[in-house]
Amino acid sequence: MERKNFRHELAQQLRVDSVRSSAAAGSGHPTSSMSAAELMAVLLDGHLRLDPGRPDDPGRDHLIFSKGHASPLFYACLKAAGAIGDDELLTFRKLGSRLEGHPTPQLPWVDVATGSLGQGLPVGAGLALTLKRLDRVPSRVWVLCGDSELAEGSIWEAFDHAAFWGLDNLTAIVDVNRLGQTGETMHGWDLDTYAERARAFGWDAIEVDGHDVDAIERAYEQAENTTGKPTAVIARTKKGAGVAAVEDQEGKHGKPLDDADDAIQELGGERELEVRLASPPNVEAHRFETPGGERPAYELGDEVATRKAYGEALKYLGDVRGDVVALDGEVSNSTYSEIFRDAHPDRYFEMYIAEQQLVATAVGMQRRGWRPFGSTFAAFMTRAYDFIRMAAVSRASIRLCGSHAGVSIGEDGPSQMGLEDLAAFRAVHSSTVLYPSDANQTVRLVELMADLDGIAYLRTHRGNLPVIYGPEDSFEVGGSRVVREGDDVTLVGAGVTLHEALAAAERLAADGIEARVVDLYSVKPADAKTLARAAAETGGIVTVEDHWPEGGLGDAVLDALSGAGGTAHVRKLAVGAMPGSGTPEELIHEAGIDADAIVTAARELVGAKATA
Repeated sequence: MERKNFRHELAQQLRVDSVRSSAAAGSGHPTSSMSAAELMAVLLDGHLRLDPGRPDDPGRDHLIFSKGHASPLFYACLKAAGAIGDDELLTFRKLGSRLEGHPTPQLPWVDVATGSLGQGLPVGAGLALTLKRLDRVPSRVWVLCGDSELAEGSIWEAFDHAAFWGLDNLTAIVDVNRLGQTGETMHGWDLDTYAERARAFGWDAIEVDGHDVDAIERAYEQAENTTGKPTAVIARTKKGAGVAAVEDQEGKHGKPLDDADDAIQELGGERELEVRLASPPNVEAHRFETPGGERPAYELGDEVATRKAYGEALKYLGDVRGDVVALDGEVSNSTYSEIFRDAHPDRYFEMYIAEQQLVATAVGMQRRGWRPFGSTFAAFMTRAYDFIRMAAVSRASIRLCGSHAGVSIGEDGPSQMGLEDLAAFRAVHSSTVLYPSDANQTVRLVELMADLDGIAYLRTHRGNLPVIYGPEDSFEVGGSRVVREGDDVTLVGAGVTLHEALAAAERLAADGIEARVVDLYSVKPADAKTLARAAAETGGIVTVEDHWPEGGLGDAVLDALSGAGGTAHVRKLAVGAMPGSGTPEELIHEAGIDADAIVTAARELVGAKATA
């Protein structure tokens, strides 16, 4: 079959299979899939270098459907390439199927979960950066974008960073089909506006008829031959192309066709074409160097900020592990990731003030086997929260550090105070939440993070904290540390509040009240066994945290006790009112989370027990 005709027929097959799978499911987005059929047919036939039998081939290209709702098209592509069979295609959206409503890495050919629009291109940029700067292989990243998602700011973070990095191995294929979910998109078929914006960000931009296979071929060849900048192929298409009942019609988004059989006949019927993808470049898997280094150690009684210990621990990890990379959001002199940057500049990546791109890049890097650590102020992690949530859906393993947490940062005020980070990260599936209380503990927890699966989060403080653990002390995820024994009441803290709890315990002892002090450095998972024993033996627990009352350390304790079947009187001390500026000591006192407040709460609990 002549190549142009083959590509036309392949595109029609992709449409038919999109219609069939959506009809079998009774749901889906076939019209959003049909618009991009030629764009994918040409990509499969000669441009995408991928062996379906070796999804982890280090030389392979990466294809990301940023418009993840067009999953019927993606699965139709997999079938055409021989990766899945027709029987599996028709399990689309059924319980237990790998072919979920939006693609996830349940399928080995899926690099990242998409469906939350605006995320595929940022992750694609991160992957392209990884291929170019870390793996140093000639592989390419192709990202299919929808025109609706170009309203997302994260898309333009990706455009900006990809041009700055000179990612000529990245091509964004923008399916401009004019229609969104509820009507026409912001710019309709105004391809010039999209192209001008791409060029303004430093991209090459090519406008094409997205149903002309020859024009698409020329655009892809130009993208492959462009150096020094990424390429955007801006393609004018019709939603539901090929079926008169839905082509370029409003109100047809996100639903199967009313008469799938008629539509299939109109498209020329079912086909069984197979496309042989181009072979990936022959490259060796990356080998990580492990040169060696000396673990940081701090003397008992020294005062060291946990954020600085994080930076020194990260540098040490970079010394002993060649797979560790670091990213930061232009605050590396505050998070202290600059220590890693100065020691390992080839594995440090400045994300500037673009937290969504920071997390997206980390997700891309881990897909290629690297161990990324990303850092910024805890407060600014919230801007990237949807990316963190979707990283969990992607089964990604990334490590994030939020510094400057809580009112204890002092004079900068509430815009800079991370007060919701513990709750946010506890709510993420597969997450681990760690909260060190001194420098030596920080080092050990950072080491543990390197090998954790899922989303790992470390909370650090701005101010100096006394070193209370020795360099040889060890810690574990899910553990805690009883740093003072007592049978009358239990005080549970972490970070700055652990030290307030220890000061409170000294004052309580002068009154004859022996307080047990627990360092809950692992907030998720929490040490339910130790907490339940404390509840049973002391009967009363005071939790104290530099965080809002909702979802943080106090709620972690309550959840652990509930799961362990423990009972106790629990008093939560947390930041209850909007803070302002002041010294750390003033703000901790005003928030009611200092030693004074802990002493008062503990006395009340002990008194309540005595009269019960």
